[in-house]
Order: sequence, then C-alpha cells, then structure tokens
Amino acid sequence: MRYTLLVLGGLTLGAIWFGPLPQLAQRAFFAHMMMHMGVVAVAAPLLALGIAGGRFDPVYQVPTWFAPIPAAVVELVVVWAWHTPALHREARHCVAGLSAEQGIFLCAGLWVWLSAFGGGVWRDGNRTAAGIVGLLLTAMHMTLLGALLALAPRPLYAHIEGLSWLTPLEDQHLGGAIMLLTGGVAYLAGGLWLSAGLLRRAALVAEKQA
Repeated sequence: MRYTLLVLGGLTLGAIWFGPLPQLAQRAFFAHMMMHMGVVAVAAPLLALGIAGGRFDPVYQVPTWFAPIPAAVVELVVVWAWHTPALHREARHCVAGLSAEQGIFLCAGLWVWLSAFGGGVWRDGNRTAAGIVGLLLTAMHMTLLGALLALAPRPLYAHIEGLSWLTPLEDQHLGGAIMLLTGGVAYLAGGLWLSAGLLRRAALVAEKQA
C-alpha cells in the first residue's frame, strides 16, 4: 500500500508538471489553480501517507520539526503570499517563479500532511489532536481564499489575459471554486479521518477500562 501511494503521488506530480497545465497556466488562472491544488491536496497527501509510519518517516527522527499546527500556519503564509498579485505574476509568467512556487507548495504540503499523519500518530492522542487542528485550520483558510477568489466582483490580478471562451473574471471565479472545493474538501477529509481514529481509540480505551 505504501508503494502504491508513493507511485500515485509521483504520477500525479508528473501529470501536473509535465502535462499541458504549465503552458495553459500562463493564460488561464483556473489551470494555475489546478496545479496548486494538485500538488498540495492530491500529490502531497498521497506521498505523505506513503511515507508516514514507515522507516523513512522523518517525524520519528525529528518530531519537534513536524508539529502540525506550526506547519499549518507556515502553509497558510505560503499559500496567501503566493496569491498576492506580485508573486502570482512571477509564477504565471516566469519559469523560475513557477518552479519556485510549485516546489515551495510541495514542501509546505508534505510538511503539513506528514506532521498530521507521521510519527505513529495513532499511538499519541496529543499528536492526533494537533493534527486534526492543523488540517482543519488549513481547510478553513483554503476555503476562505477560494471563496474570496470565487466571489470577487472584479479580477484581482490585472495581468490575467483571459481566454477566448472565458473572461478574466469567469476564469478567476472558476479557479476560486477549484480551490474552495478541492483544497477545502481534501484537508477537511484528512481532519475528519484523524478525528474518527481518535474517537475509535478513545472508545477502545474506555472499553478496556470498563
């Protein structure tokens, strides 16, 4: 199962980075958002779940570096910073900028997911609870940013060129919807999965004590 998850994560990154999306993302905001969400909400959790609990899990070695809540705060700063007009322009129109953005997104995503699921999380109730908070915090800010982009009355990025079949505002609204649904749902699902595990663990403890 771990090998399968790692392969799926690697294939996802390959499809995102070496498929048609990078070229389309130069003109379409929604394509850029598909790259972003594909990295942090699809590839990163697949890779992290393939690593978590195994012999290469870094959380066992340096658990203090993988505290879920600080990791979630760092990802919040990373995501919002790269959606400011100046940095977004660099990522949209500069190969080096896009490479930097995607690499930072992957590192931040892996950090959050590994912090939440790594290091024998199921054996440590405190780490599980922190992982839940970290993932739900990320789901909240992804949902908020996605909603701002999807509901904005005008384009927030003056450099957006638009497509022949999609106006700049429609393009931005579509990108925001992709972020709201994909990012919000993925991190919410991770938090709920950890919550269910924590409840099962508490029920087993209570049953043994009864």
